[in-house]
Amino acid sequence: MAKERLISASTTTPQEETFNLSLRPESLHDYVGQPKLVEKLSITLEAVKQREEPMEHVLLHGPPGLGKTTLAHIIANEMNTHVTVTAGPALTKPGDLVGILTKLQPHDVLFVDEIHRLQISLEEYLYSAMEDFKIDVQIDQGMHAKTITLPLKPFTLIGATTRAGMISGPMRSRFGITHNLEFYSEEDLLAILVRSGRLMGLIPSETDLDKPGDLKGVEDEIVQALRAIASRSRGTPRITNRLLRRVRDFTQVKAGGKLTREVVDAALSLEGVDNLGIDELDRKYMQVIADVYEGGPVGLEAIAATIGEDAGTLEEVVEPYLLQIGFLARTRKGRQLTNTAAQHLGIRLASNQTPADLFD
Repeated sequence: MAKERLISASTTTPQEETFNLSLRPESLHDYVGQPKLVEKLSITLEAVKQREEPMEHVLLHGPPGLGKTTLAHIIANEMNTHVTVTAGPALTKPGDLVGILTKLQPHDVLFVDEIHRLQISLEEYLYSAMEDFKIDVQIDQGMHAKTITLPLKPFTLIGATTRAGMISGPMRSRFGITHNLEFYSEEDLLAILVRSGRLMGLIPSETDLDKPGDLKGVEDEIVQALRAIASRSRGTPRITNRLLRRVRDFTQVKAGGKLTREVVDAALSLEGVDNLGIDELDRKYMQVIADVYEGGPVGLEAIAATIGEDAGTLEEVVEPYLLQIGFLARTRKGRQLTNTAAQHLGIRLASNQTPADLFD
């Protein structure tokens, strides 16, 4: 896409990544959301620390922006070890992986983002590394070729993926903990905003909080402003903090530093984000289905060709949220707007659309 989407969780700039690092919680106590996973990790971490063993290998899957990288750093912090971060596409040859694995110290964490994009040949190297903490390396070629076994220090592999179905069975079976990260509730996003707001100086800090996201000492006017941001955040912490950043700038320049619901509305309206977190590309997508294809059903390729966007981009970054909030349905014949979407857009759907056409 030509323009970066404010409410897209799939990409970050180096500047934004630096900003996110400053807001990242360092312990499970400060982590907001995913209660089942947090409880599971708390028990496992306490047990392995008592036994002085490495943490089990962990596979985290779910949409981008939900905290997979943050959890990898937290696990390393809780184990008092180092985390090495890489990504599946960055590992192109065995030497890349061998170099990383042999440098790991006891109980270190290796975080591999987009692990589903790891080459099959490299996956096979990981099998023995994960199970037996050793790796077989071939030296030379042809008749002089020989294999040597390199011992590895016990480590924890944390894999992250947005496409769990693309991970092979043998790889998946080697993870002791597998968990699907879910979209965050508005209350959890509000807690994240309060914590981030305190760190950014938007909200006065309190010294006797149970957790940084507690509402203690926060004025009701500010709570309502932050709730307006949470409702636009698509259930995603990364988007939450990005919107807060834009609102902070607007508040400083246009509102004398006073954060209110009206200021949030004005700031995000300027960015083209409405009260449901719908942006220009979402509206363009739905408007094409409504105007050109009478509300659908219509094939994804036809929509993509009409609005000049890649079909894969629409399927990965536009459709999931529209499906989540009930604005879009997949039918036997293609994509179709729902009555809820029509009401939001202020249009009337064609009478030939019936619920009997719907299925996922």
